[in-house]
Amino acid sequence: MTNTTPPETAEELVRTPGKLNGDHRRAMLAGFCGWLLDAFDFFLITFCLTAIAREFHRSDAAIALVITMTMAFRPIGGFVFGMLADRYGRRRPLMVNLALFAVVEVLTGLAPNYATLLVARSLFGVVMGGQWGVGASLVMEKAPAHSRGMFSGLLQEGYAAGNVLAALAFFLFFGRLGWRPLFFLGSLPALLLAVLIRFGVSESEVWEKARVQTWGEQLREMVSHWKLFLYLVAFLTMMLFASHGTQDMYPTLLQREWHFSPMRRAAITGFAGIGAILGGLVVGHLSDSWGRRRAIIRAFLLAILMIPLWAFAPNQPLLILGAFLMQFMVQGAWGVIPAHLAELSPDSVRAFLPGFAYQSAGIVASSVVFLEAVYAQKTSYARAMALTAVSVFVLACLVAALGRERVGHVFGASDS
Repeated sequence: MTNTTPPETAEELVRTPGKLNGDHRRAMLAGFCGWLLDAFDFFLITFCLTAIAREFHRSDAAIALVITMTMAFRPIGGFVFGMLADRYGRRRPLMVNLALFAVVEVLTGLAPNYATLLVARSLFGVVMGGQWGVGASLVMEKAPAHSRGMFSGLLQEGYAAGNVLAALAFFLFFGRLGWRPLFFLGSLPALLLAVLIRFGVSESEVWEKARVQTWGEQLREMVSHWKLFLYLVAFLTMMLFASHGTQDMYPTLLQREWHFSPMRRAAITGFAGIGAILGGLVVGHLSDSWGRRRAIIRAFLLAILMIPLWAFAPNQPLLILGAFLMQFMVQGAWGVIPAHLAELSPDSVRAFLPGFAYQSAGIVASSVVFLEAVYAQKTSYARAMALTAVSVFVLACLVAALGRERVGHVFGASDS
């Protein structure tokens, strides 16, 4: 008798422990590497900030505005690519995004003046804003529900891994080549990653089950979840303040307060990035048993305890330890985010809602780097960053506690 048992549904795939195959692993690799490349580019600017300021005869605060412009344009990418991913699937928008990334990399390295650099970094903001929501929805929809936090931590720490690689590239090549060639390094890997997605990753089974048929339906779904969107924006604003407030100007702190060479700054930042990767994996994994909000709050409370060591260490070994532990906690909290947001979001808007909320929060959070640089001119980078850190950690805990969570929610089932 012929076996007529239907193939496994998306719901069965995420319910069943150990249901991972090559396609799922390649999807994880694609999401991780895509976010890694965006972070690699983003952090290269922070490492090269002083050199770029010197070449274009601008202040640190003016070059910090380049970072602000990147963050300010990210919502456009989150909106456009998220909408396309919910309408046409996760794979094709992700491939287009990676191709555009390769182009923007080259434009940044070739920028002849400050104005052109601002334009290139604004375009990069669109690309970076579009990548996370699409990649996260693809990975989270393929991950088993019982271990979604672990996959979430791995995905999100592509960001920290990009930071480490940026530090390594700066350490190895900046002294020989200057800052411009560093931005060419990500172009070819981005194109190869697009090829991997094209031929090695299948479309999300959850999206195929929940896809809408018309643009009218899509728009109604987007608008109907406005209350959740507003909460996510408030929550992610605090999360982004915590991340960018402790990372982006830290190489400048090491230069101005400790007078470290570019190579030593890169080495310390890279070591802190290893702490971030470990933190994301550990806290993300623990969130499967602790709960998403509890894991985030615990990580930030521990981060508060790290501030004296991180900003005011009496010697270099303790400074390095403080940098490592700070990023372990901060990015530990962030390791929970892809799973937490995916579980809160309905199937029909899982790429759009988290991605657009994430990047919209960046409009407000983009000010933190500029404010730190301005405030540091009146006091010190250590004091400016320490005050920022303790403030945003407390606020992030409060906003996280006010939200809800749906640990282990089965995608493709009821969204109620």
